[in-house]
Amino acid sequence: MWRHVARIHPGGEALGKKIRGVTDLPKIPVPSVPTYQPTTTIPQRLEAIQKYIRELQYNHTGTQFFEIKKSRPLTALMDIAKEMTREALPIKCLEAVILGIYLTNNMPGVERFPLSFKSHFSGNHFYHIVLGVHSGGRFGALGMSRREDLMFKPLEFRTLMDLVQGFEGAYRGYWHTLRKVKIGQYVSHDPHSVEQIEWKHSVLDVDKLTKEELKKELERHTRDMRLKIGKAAPPSPTKDRRNSMGSPLRGPGSPMRRISRVEKRRRKMAAHCSSGMG
Repeated sequence: MWRHVARIHPGGEALGKKIRGVTDLPKIPVPSVPTYQPTTTIPQRLEAIQKYIRELQYNHTGTQFFEIKKSRPLTALMDIAKEMTREALPIKCLEAVILGIYLTNNMPGVERFPLSFKSHFSGNHFYHIVLGVHSGGRFGALGMSRREDLMFKPLEFRTLMDLVQGFEGAYRGYWHTLRKVKIGQYVSHDPHSVEQIEWKHSVLDVDKLTKEELKKELERHTRDMRLKIGKAAPPSPTKDRRNSMGSPLRGPGSPMRRISRVEKRRRKMAAHCSSGMG
């Protein structure tokens, strides 16, 4: 970070040394990870998480503090989220999605999915992502943005179409045209899962679809997400299980494994050698 300051600030290294040499700088308040009472409702918990994300503040520095590779397994991304809570540094939209997943892992009644947008304004394209949430038959979103209405959405939208239209309306307010919406699948609640997040199960060209076509596509995606709940991923193997994993023994009811010609020849040679004829 100091090297970055030295590169971009007119004062450069001299400024960095001056600040680092001061011993009586005021303590910067560090936001606390939200905790809840058993009676705290899901909407209240989500609002507390959004408040925490907002308190970390948007990262305007021009450098990213946490490297997020979308191809990494969920367990590795959760380790980065833990680091975010320890360091309490400013974040951007993708980091907020990972943090939102981490902070809602212990809420089995809340399903989470990535929801990303591509918009167009003044000859340029802009990209943004939030964490869609679904609970109790209602949709909402958690996230981080420079724009207040492009991050948090309370858990009050009846359909995915309503949620997407909520974001589309916000984009219109900034003279942006929404071009594309990408919607992922529900994310596992297992923080040790080695599966990857499915970031774009559906890719919809919003500006090329009629309202009715968009509605049908979003309904189809909602059905696909519901089906995912019924197909829970196998639990991640523990360290002990991973170490002890070998070839499983064939049970009495298991089908016989077909023996290849090469293996037959090897067995024949082994039998020939053991009989003392070789």
